[in-house]
Amino acid sequence: MAAPQKLTPFGDAIAGAAGAVFANSLVFPLDVIKTRLQVQTKSLAHLNPNQHYSSALDAFLKILQTDGVAGLYAGLGAGLFGTVASSFSYFYFYSLVRAYYDRVRTSKGDSSIAIELALGAAAGALSQLCTLPIAVVTTRQQTSSRDEKASFRKTLIGIVHDEGVPGLWKGLKASLVLCSNPAITYGMFERVKTIWLRRKSARTGLRFEDLKLGSGEIFLIGALSKTMATVVTYPYIMAKVRMQWKPPKSADQLTEKQRKAIQYTGSIDVLRKVFASEGILGWYKGMNAQITKAVLCQAILFVGKEQFSAYTLMLFAFLAKMRAQGKIAA
Repeated sequence: MAAPQKLTPFGDAIAGAAGAVFANSLVFPLDVIKTRLQVQTKSLAHLNPNQHYSSALDAFLKILQTDGVAGLYAGLGAGLFGTVASSFSYFYFYSLVRAYYDRVRTSKGDSSIAIELALGAAAGALSQLCTLPIAVVTTRQQTSSRDEKASFRKTLIGIVHDEGVPGLWKGLKASLVLCSNPAITYGMFERVKTIWLRRKSARTGLRFEDLKLGSGEIFLIGALSKTMATVVTYPYIMAKVRMQWKPPKSADQLTEKQRKAIQYTGSIDVLRKVFASEGILGWYKGMNAQITKAVLCQAILFVGKEQFSAYTLMLFAFLAKMRAQGKIAA
């Protein structure tokens, strides 16, 4: 019996990107809602009552009412482009970082978990440097009012025209800090897993060393770990989006003091001003939508992982057949 085919690392990257695009397409309205909630301010509430929301449900209903279904998918193209670009740039930079580490390290054997997390964080940081402009455009498209919306190209040109090329990298420092999120998630996962298995051992009488997590337990603990990591890093997620956001034209009607309150010089400035006006709860605007989106994405990828891998194998087999028949260049 032939051994089942396996994907190459590049094939895994394609399958992962395809899965991420599919999952993010399904939950994209939650991303729009989360972003809108993150950037709303009290000073703009009376100027744009239809863009001020009391909850994620209120945001959903008002966006649907004012912008229609299309409003819930504002910036979808840029968002999915960013997802693909992030996946492949991460894969590319991880390959470079890993190759460099393997070349300079003196010890042999498997790398420690800490080293693997550090390599992943380095690749994530390099990926952010390349793909952050796409995230800035996506944020602008998601938060623009109906009469200010523009295409990806026009939005990109507008940012460069108004703010210069550095405007495309707004929120970079916060993005680099957020590269620690996977390490926090992993640390949380290992801690929760240990607690869970110890209790399972006490309940069943089996040795702790002999116990393993089932697929359902892995998903639940993974979702809980991701949620806790999100709670820890969410203020910086909010700060990054605020840095990338551009106040609407109606902000010209505000007093000079009010305008300065929604103009930011950096992530710490965002946190300070939001705390001053809205308290610590202001740091967590839209977190419910963010967590729901993350858990749903994880669930979709968890359930569909094998299918995405199978479809990628089928695609590779089809391309190999076409190449063998000379219908496409080798």
